[in-house]
Amino acid sequence: MLLSSGGFGGLVGGFGQVVGSTGMWAKVDVLGGRHLVTPGGTWVEAEAALQNKVVALYFGAVRCAPSRDFTPLLCDFYVDLVEQARRPAPLAVVLVSTDSSAQEMQDFMRLLPGSWLALPFHHPYRHELRTRYHITATPKLVILKPSGEIITDKGQKQIQEQGRACIQN
Repeated sequence: MLLSSGGFGGLVGGFGQVVGSTGMWAKVDVLGGRHLVTPGGTWVEAEAALQNKVVALYFGAVRCAPSRDFTPLLCDFYVDLVEQARRPAPLAVVLVSTDSSAQEMQDFMRLLPGSWLALPFHHPYRHELRTRYHITATPKLVILKPSGEIITDKGQKQIQEQGRACIQN
């Protein structure tokens, strides 16, 4: 998928450019074989939950003021595209907490839509993902194709600056 110069274009109306001609996707390889948790504490298999979806890895922390400022924008963006859209976008958000404790992560997850997922706090893969995507500050939003290929690592900046326009062609 070619990106527009200002965003992660082609994701809505839209998402078909990422899907390709067959309309079929595999799991997001980067999270395959792992379990994720919902804000309500339910455990789900990543492969099943993320199949056929573009995945936004959200690196953030409740103690981080910029994360607290960005989270409502991301929630509104998600609700607009997925929960309230006539044709919901195949998008999943996965929190990769950078909090200092499991309690902080739980506090953060209370702010999130119930359909979001998170990598469990004590899972060592959280640190591996931070290294893989060069996360040195939060918030950071990395948008992935199901193959794990990066669509953009500037999702947070693009949503803050352009809102929904960042996903238009």
